[in-house]
Amino acid sequence: MSLSESAPRSPVRERILSTATALFDAYGVRAVGVDRIIAESGVAKATLYAHFRSKDELVLTCLQQADHNRRDYLRQMARAAGEDPRDQLLGVFDALRTITVREGFRGCAFVNTAGEMMPGTAPHTATAEHKRAVRTWLTELAAAAGAADPELLALQFSVLVDGTLAAASLHPGPAVAEAAREAARTLIEQSCPARRAKGPRAKGPRTDGPGADGPGAG
Repeated sequence: MSLSESAPRSPVRERILSTATALFDAYGVRAVGVDRIIAESGVAKATLYAHFRSKDELVLTCLQQADHNRRDYLRQMARAAGEDPRDQLLGVFDALRTITVREGFRGCAFVNTAGEMMPGTAPHTATAEHKRAVRTWLTELAAAAGAADPELLALQFSVLVDGTLAAASLHPGPAVAEAAREAARTLIEQSCPARRAKGPRAKGPRTDGPGADGPGAG
C-alpha cells in the first residue's frame, strides 16, 4: 500500500483522525496517549480500536493522510502560480507561506514525528517516503523548467522547504517563507535558462529571391 492510501472513510474514523492529528501536532506523539484521543474525539475505546489496531497504526494513518493533503496542496498552489514550470516552482513557497502563518503552526509534522521515532519504524519510514515523493515531484518540475541538473535543484529546494518549515515554527509570520521564495528565485535564475521575451518577431533586411525568410532570418 502506498503512503497516501488509506482504509475506507467513515465519520467516526475521520473524527478520530482529525482529533489525533491536532493533538499530535500540538503536543507531540509521545505526549499524547490513547485515552486522551478517546476522550477528545468522544468515542469509546472499543470504537477506536475497531478502526486502528494500535496507537502506532493511528500515528501512521495520520501521516498518510497528511502526505496526501500536503502533496495535493503543493500541486494546487504550483498550478495556481502559472503555466511556466519556473513559476510553479515558486508556487511551492506560496503554499509554504499559507501553511506557516496559520495559528498554532509548530513545524513540519513529518519531521517532528520522525524525531520521536526510531529509524526503521513505520512513522519514520513514512516521513522518508513523503520527503522522497516531494523531491521526485520537484525534480520533475525542475526538469520541465529546463534546469541543467534537475536533481540538484530539487535537492536544494527540498532543503529550502524543510528549512522554511523549521524556521517559521520559531519565527511566526510570513517573513521566513517570503525570504525562502526569493532564495528559490535566485536558484531558478542560476539553474534554468532565461525565459525568451515574447513579442513581435524581428525582421532582417529584405532580399529578393527564395530563402529570404529561411533559417536565420528574423
